[in-house]
Amino acid sequence: MKLDLDLMITVFFLFTQKNHLIMGFFQVFRPALVLTGIIFFGACDPAPKEINSLRDENLVYEEYSPQSSDLVISRSAYLDKLYGFWLGESIGNWTGLVTEMDKIGNIGEIQTGDFYTREDWGSPDLPSVFGEGVASDLSETIDFVLRKEGEVWGSDDDTDIEYMYQYLLYTNQTSILTPVQIRDGWLKHIKSEEENYLWVSNQTAFNLMEEGMLPPLTGDPMNNKHFDMIDAQLTTEIFGLFAPARPDKALELANLPIQTTARNEAQKIAEFYVIMHSLASKVDSKLPMKDQLMWMSKEARKNLPADSYPAKMYDFVFDQYVKGAKWESTRDSLYIKYQLNQEDGYAITSKNLYCNGCFAAGINFGASMVSLFYGEGDLKETIKIGALSGWDSDNPTATWAGLIGFMLGGEEVQRQFGGDLSEQFNIHRTRQNFPNKGLDTFENMAKVGVYITDRAVREVLGGGVDLEKDVWYVPLVKK
Repeated sequence: MKLDLDLMITVFFLFTQKNHLIMGFFQVFRPALVLTGIIFFGACDPAPKEINSLRDENLVYEEYSPQSSDLVISRSAYLDKLYGFWLGESIGNWTGLVTEMDKIGNIGEIQTGDFYTREDWGSPDLPSVFGEGVASDLSETIDFVLRKEGEVWGSDDDTDIEYMYQYLLYTNQTSILTPVQIRDGWLKHIKSEEENYLWVSNQTAFNLMEEGMLPPLTGDPMNNKHFDMIDAQLTTEIFGLFAPARPDKALELANLPIQTTARNEAQKIAEFYVIMHSLASKVDSKLPMKDQLMWMSKEARKNLPADSYPAKMYDFVFDQYVKGAKWESTRDSLYIKYQLNQEDGYAITSKNLYCNGCFAAGINFGASMVSLFYGEGDLKETIKIGALSGWDSDNPTATWAGLIGFMLGGEEVQRQFGGDLSEQFNIHRTRQNFPNKGLDTFENMAKVGVYITDRAVREVLGGGVDLEKDVWYVPLVKK
């Protein structure tokens, strides 16, 4: 027994000495390690949430005199919200992928029969237009796709470009990316020859960057014939979260990333989502979630030109919702009005595109409004409706699950799905050349998001950061 005890003491001593050396090394070289991305080193075993740990060592926190009109936002609470954003977005993304492009209507060579209805939730999944007769390998049935503790969420095109933009903002220590920073980031982190999970406008923009072209020319209709596709609306929402309660500033942060791949109506649709994400920090949180989202969407609707098809799509879906039509009926009417009859200037069908423009910004925006209004702020119901609505179904599910997840916070999202969901994330499923072999956690991703917001609050919003009180002061009066 004495020998065993001595052995235990020896092992414990050596272990503690080893860890003291490691911790000493980290404290000495921490600033340099953070700049080169080693902030991700601890991603698989994050430290407990502590207010004092929310300090970006690459940022000088200058004193700020708060004004009585400033909005005060808790940074540690925001950390949990950003965690909820990434977790919710991943749940929505992977659940929506089960039904992605299963149902796109019956126009042209590809016809997919009747659209799904609420009765199809839990039923066998049908093949997508790309499936060659084979259903999704993610789930045999149309159901939530979850990753439990010990498993890893993989990146997809609904999360990976946003992850890349966050990484570029942090490593470049900036609030607004330059054309060169965006191009260099795309070329470094996106694969060139093998499967790179890019489509339509994103792929075209990437090809143009490889040829030496810089954004925003890569999204100009003169150079990119896919400028009116869905791409920008699923890659730029996160910029709204970096400018809390200031949608005007959020649009400044997002402008070049949006124009990297989009113009005209597609750009306005992307801006709609950015505005909503920014307003999530300004809305009256005492209201029911349904009313919060309704107010946010109405505010974002003001940015859509009144005579544009996105504005008319929004109004049409909203009117059907108010009249009490079932969501399936509204979705079917949306299809008839815009893809069959091509009303309000939405003429995608006349272009004779592959799958009748199933990737288009417009019809997918309309479908996302269906899940937004009829989901009424219920996270699970919104995901269900989005997954069953048709077309590029993983996009609205990811967008709304991310936004609602942000508003609920990570702890609540975990609770709603049983409390045992993984927080591990692998960006290298679809992208490349990130630290720690691409492994990260939502906790760490949220922390980086707080640091980016620290800088944006000071440099772009004209506010301040109080580390002792752990708050941001956000001026609501435009300067």
